[in-house]
Amino acid sequence: MFDMFTRFADWGITLLGVSKTTAFGAAVHFFLEDFTKIIVLIYVLIFTVSLFRSQLSAEKVKAYLSGKSRWYGYVLAVVLGIVTPFCSCSSIPLFVGFLAAGIPFGVTMAFLISSPLVSEIAAVLLVGTPGAGWLAAGIYVLSGCLISVLGGYLCDRLQLIRWIQPDSFLPEKKSSPCRCCGCGKERKSRISRIKELLKYAHSYAWNTLRELFWYILAGLLVGAFIHGYIPQAFFAEWLGRGNWYAVPLASVAGAPLYASHAGVIPVIQSLLGKGVPLGTALVLLMSITALSLPEMIMLNRVLKWKLIGWFCGFLILSFIITGYLLNMLI
Repeated sequence: MFDMFTRFADWGITLLGVSKTTAFGAAVHFFLEDFTKIIVLIYVLIFTVSLFRSQLSAEKVKAYLSGKSRWYGYVLAVVLGIVTPFCSCSSIPLFVGFLAAGIPFGVTMAFLISSPLVSEIAAVLLVGTPGAGWLAAGIYVLSGCLISVLGGYLCDRLQLIRWIQPDSFLPEKKSSPCRCCGCGKERKSRISRIKELLKYAHSYAWNTLRELFWYILAGLLVGAFIHGYIPQAFFAEWLGRGNWYAVPLASVAGAPLYASHAGVIPVIQSLLGKGVPLGTALVLLMSITALSLPEMIMLNRVLKWKLIGWFCGFLILSFIITGYLLNMLI
C-alpha cells in the first residue's frame, strides 16, 4: 500500500545524486518518503472523517446516549474521540460542549482522554512502519481505548465531578444551522447538499493540513536526523530493553511538548528503526500527544487542578503499565 511512496523517495535521491547508504542519503530518503506519505494520508483521512464530523453535535450525542447504559456511553465517547479532533487542544471545545449539553461526566472524560490519545492517522501510519505493522497499530488503538474507558469509569466511580469548575455547566449556546449538511430552514436539493458537504470536507481537510504542516515538517526533520545520523548504540544504551527507566522516562517525556500525531509519528518511526522496543516507542507517542502543558493550561478553565493532577497521574501510570507489558510480550 505504501510502496509508491518508497519508489518516489528512491527516485528523489537518484535525482539528487545521493546514495541511500550514506547518512545524508538515508536521511533524505526518509524525509521524502514520509513527507509524501503523511501529507496524502492526512488529507484523505481528514476529508473522510470530516464527512462524519459535519453531522456531529452535542445534542445528537446526548440523544444517542438517552436510555443507554453507561458502558455504552464510554465506548461511544471513545469512538467519537478517535474520529473527531486531531490534537488535544482542538478536543477541549467539544469536551466543554458535551458538558454543557448535560452528557454524563465520565463519558465526557472518556472522550477527552481518547481524543488526543488515539488517532486513526497514527494507526494507519504505524501499519506502514517497519518494525511496527498491523500488530503495533492494533495494540496502540486497543490500549488507548481501554485506558480511555477505564478513565471515564473511574471518574464516575470516584465522583470526580466535584473537582470541576462550577461554571463549566453553562448552557450551551444554540448554534446556527450549518452550511455543510443543509440542515437549515431552506430546503435544498440532494445534489446541492452533497456538493456543499464535499466542499466543507475539502476545506476542513486542507485547512487542518495547513495548520499541521509545521508540526509535520519539524517531526520529519527530527526523524530524518535520527534515522541518518544517530547511531543505534545510543538508543540501545538509553532506551533499550535492558534499561528499567526507559518506559517511565518515555511516559513523562511528552509533558513539556505539544505536537500532533502526524508530527510525532516520523520520530517514532525512526526510533523503531533504531531498535527502540515497541512498548517504549508507543508510550512516547501517547505521552507526547495526550499529555502536554498547553492542554493542561486550557483544561484549568474547566477542571480544577486536583482533577488535572489525577488526570495526568492516571495517564502516566497507564502508559507505564502498558509499556512494560508490551515490552515483555513482544
